[in-house]
Amino acid sequence: MTTSPIGSEKELAPDQLEGLLKALKARFDKNMPRHPELEWANVRAKLEAQPDKLWSLHEMERTGGEPDVVEVDEETGEYIFCDCSAESPKGRRSICYDREALESRKEHKPQHSAVEMAAEMRIDLLTEAQYRKLQEVGNFDLKSSSWVQTPADIRKLGGAIFCDRRYDRVFMYHNGAESYYGARGFRGILRV
Repeated sequence: MTTSPIGSEKELAPDQLEGLLKALKARFDKNMPRHPELEWANVRAKLEAQPDKLWSLHEMERTGGEPDVVEVDEETGEYIFCDCSAESPKGRRSICYDREALESRKEHKPQHSAVEMAAEMRIDLLTEAQYRKLQEVGNFDLKSSSWVQTPADIRKLGGAIFCDRRYDRVFMYHNGAESYYGARGFRGILRV
């Protein structure tokens, strides 16, 4: 998880907080197969104890990610929220992979990069393994694709990786890190 500088805490207005908690509970209740043995009251209590995580979840929600609990870390007890929108979040598409890729484009630059946007939201891009695990609780990215964390050796050569689901299988592909498409964004993960 990306850490934030001291003194840069972000808080939600009371109406934003109430709206977010209402949306998260409704999604949690509607999708119990993602977290069959969890109770919302426990999740909510942990969320309310960490306002900075609520701010990040609000950003995930605001950009179309539809975050939901998909796992509990048995060692730490943390709830793991992930973007569960059917397609890559609309508010995070048409972006290249990272700042270096953005700066390398001479023309037709995208507005942002996945790595920087995730850092601003204080979430992490999914790894390929996390992306594949997410696909076990639903069918995601049937028409879109999502950047995932790229190993340093691939990135050093100018590439980046992304994943999607086609033909009832999860695929991992490569592209130049500076590329961007209207149907490619990124999914985030947040530990609470």
